[in-house]
Amino acid sequence: MFVIGNLIKLICKLILLSRMIKIYTFKKSIIINIKNMAMSLNRVQLIGNLTRDPDLRQIPNGSVVASFGVATNFTWKDSSGSQQSKTEFHNLVAWGKLADICGQYLKKGQKVFCEGRLETKNWEGEDGVKRSKTEINVDNMIMLGGKGDSSSFDSGDREARGINENVEEASVGADLEEVAIEDLPF
Repeated sequence: MFVIGNLIKLICKLILLSRMIKIYTFKKSIIINIKNMAMSLNRVQLIGNLTRDPDLRQIPNGSVVASFGVATNFTWKDSSGSQQSKTEFHNLVAWGKLADICGQYLKKGQKVFCEGRLETKNWEGEDGVKRSKTEINVDNMIMLGGKGDSSSFDSGDREARGINENVEEASVGADLEEVAIEDLPF
């Protein structure tokens, strides 16, 4: 009985040791992966309202560029317990097909999700002063807001796109029959 008890203890210790080695190896592999990866991340995700309609333009090499602004709000309670609010304004730039989509569908006041990277441009103005501008170079954009969101499209846009507001949705379960448990194949 003593031998079996010690054998069980030894097996348990080996199992724990092997788990520790796997965990250690797992953690070590993460460290190795992090060392092999770029040690930086430039990623921005915003949900906010458009401050202006996108400005769509074509640059000399033929690429399409859309520039627009997004406002985000931040609220908090200060030490006295009163609610405070701050609005941040962000400049965004989209390129190519995404720029065309932004120019076609985005309107001032519409809620939007944008994802991209920060990019700072530096230049010297005509007056000799060094200037810089930080923009978000948009990789992904999702229009937010529902069917009833009045900021999504005005009535002219709805008619032009063939959107009919008076469409009745089919009622769920109108043509369904009740199924008996005995009729189920499993």
